[in-house]
Order: sequence, then structure tokens, then C-alpha cells
Amino acid sequence: MALDADLLDFSFARMPGDELHAYLRRLRAQGPISPCLFSGQPAMIITGHAALAEAFRNNALFPPANAYRITIEPVQGLTFQTMEDEDHRIYRRLATPAFRSRAVEKMEVEGLARIAHELIDKFPAGGCDMAHAFSHRYAFLVISRMLGIPLDHEEEFRQWAKGFLSVQADPAYGRECADKITDYVTPILAQRRADPQDDIISGLILADSDGVRLTDADIIANFRLLFAAGASTTTDAIGNLLYVLLAQRELWEQLRAQPELRANAIEELLRWETPVAILPRISAPEPIEFQGVSIPGNTFCLFAMASANRDPAVFEDGDRFDIHRDTGHKLLSFGPGPRLCPGMHLARKQLAVVLDVLLERLPDLTLTDERAARPCGTMLRGPENLPVVY
Repeated sequence: MALDADLLDFSFARMPGDELHAYLRRLRAQGPISPCLFSGQPAMIITGHAALAEAFRNNALFPPANAYRITIEPVQGLTFQTMEDEDHRIYRRLATPAFRSRAVEKMEVEGLARIAHELIDKFPAGGCDMAHAFSHRYAFLVISRMLGIPLDHEEEFRQWAKGFLSVQADPAYGRECADKITDYVTPILAQRRADPQDDIISGLILADSDGVRLTDADIIANFRLLFAAGASTTTDAIGNLLYVLLAQRELWEQLRAQPELRANAIEELLRWETPVAILPRISAPEPIEFQGVSIPGNTFCLFAMASANRDPAVFEDGDRFDIHRDTGHKLLSFGPGPRLCPGMHLARKQLAVVLDVLLERLPDLTLTDERAARPCGTMLRGPENLPVVY
């Protein structure tokens, strides 16, 4: 595979604002799949919508579990994410009912707005950095409440959850935080086994699929998965939504005046600046041919949803945030096919509740530094800062 010396390494690049999208536009114009770098290794990146939709559905050419096994499994533990075939089916069936449990239903009805109000109540007068005061906290608190983490330990648990997600940058600290989650949750598991409650922990303990039950190690790994695949991505989605609505302030005012447009604004956000911009996978062990391109075995192949969701062959004027756009069933943000994200309904619900509460509580919310608030990152993507006044 011939590589140019100046190819971008997507594992390390920050690329705020339109920098990432401009680079992906150039790649997509050359063809649906291009060479690149990932963690210093030769890789391929799939940028076209049709090609990526096909790749998502072809588990033989792009086995979904392999990339997770070498990136997150060593610190997260074994989950259905890193399983294939029948094991994946059984363990996904064991884990995903937690997303549809009474705890989730109760949280949707009673708790999501309450958490948003709690955070806003703590805002200082005049203004704050909403990334640190709100968007970086909200989704982690939602998962903690659903798990049944005692309120007086929520902040500590949030720091551990964020810490283990930093394992690529700081492996020792990531493993330390993962161990602290284990130490904290183990006695809670023993309590729930003796006295089940209406929470996700109890739901995971009681789950049964073809006679298979989850062990404590399985359940703790799924806790970490909830934070890795749920809280962190929803955190970035909330930040991205606030960024675009406040950077183009007329959109904020339009949603205040026309609440019926809010659901569509969320779908457009998930297309225009999806929180998982690029998803790494590894190709099959043997050399493959895809879209007319030969790919060596065991090659990192980057699934660029951030590019496919703006492909002009599917989305007219795809770089423009259009609050009236009908995205239909063309979004690739949640990964179509057998690995469709099981938490997508909860994520959408959180975005809808957050938007309603903020428009009600802070109608004059104003971004003070658009440049500082630009989403950044090439894998997970969201704002590091959201300086606002209200």
C-alpha cells in the first residue's frame, strides 16, 4: 500500500471545527476509500456513504470485534462488543435489555429533566463554561442514576469513568480507574443479588439468555461499556448540539419559537457533527478486495461516519446544518446492520430533554467564544469548552 509522507494520522489529530471535514471532503472527492495512517500504521479510511453502509453490513470483510479487542477490551473487560457470531448474539441479548428496563423508563419519565435542572441550579451568576458545568457531566450522571450509584459517590464515580476512558493516552491511570470501578461495584453487586431493585444492576444480574447468565466480571465490564459507549458519546453529542445552535444563534431562536422542529434539529445534529466521527475496525485476516481497492489482511480500516453523513451523493449541501432537512433512514451515525447501537434511543431522549430544559431555563444563552467552542477530535468529537453568558 503506497503511502504519502504527509498523510494524516487519525489517531492523534485534533482537527477542530471544519479542519476535519475539509480534509475528509478532499479524501472523499478522490474516491470512497483512501490510504491513511492510524497509530503510526498504514490504514485505509472509508469516506463514501454507499461504501460505508456496505462495510458496516459486511462482518466477514470487516470483523467488528477485532479493533475493540486491542483498544478497549484490556481495560473495559469482555463484553458483546468484542464477541462474534453466537456469543455476540447471546451476550448482547443479556446486556441490552438494561437499556429497555423499568429503570430506563423511570429515568425517562422522572429523572432526565431533573438532572438537567440540578446542574443548571449550580451555575454561577452571569456565565460559565457549559462544557465543564453541564455537557461533560450530564450523561455520566444519567448512567450513574440508572445504575443506582449512591448520590454521594456520583462525582467520584464520574472521575473513574472518565479516567478509564483515557487508557490510550495514560494506560496506568486508565487501569487504576478501571480497578476502582471494580472495587466500588463488587459489594453493590452482592447486595443486588440478595435484594434486587428496579435498576440496571439488578436487570443485568437477573438476565438470562439460553440458560446463560452474566457473571460479576461480565456485569462490571458492561458498566464500563455503558460509560464508554453511552455516556462519553452522549456528552459529545450534547456539546455539539449546543455549539451549532449557539454559533448560529438564529437556530436557537427558531427552536424557542417552534418546538416542533426540535426533534428534527437533533437528527440533523447527529448527521452534521456526529459524536463518533470515525470508528476504527480491522479487516479480515486474509487480503480482501473492497470497492476495487486491495487491502492487506489485518489492516486498520477507519469508518468515517463524519464524512459519509455529509456525502453530497446522499445529502444535498451536506456541509450546511439544515434544521428542516429530512435525513430519513440514511444516517450512519449509530452503525447500521447487526451492530446497531443499542443505546441510540436513550441518547436521543437525553438530547431532547436537555434541549427542552435549556431553552426553558436559559432562553438568552449566548456563546462568547465560537472558536474556543469548536468540536475537535477525529475519533470521538466534541467541544472541550463552551464559554457562555446567560
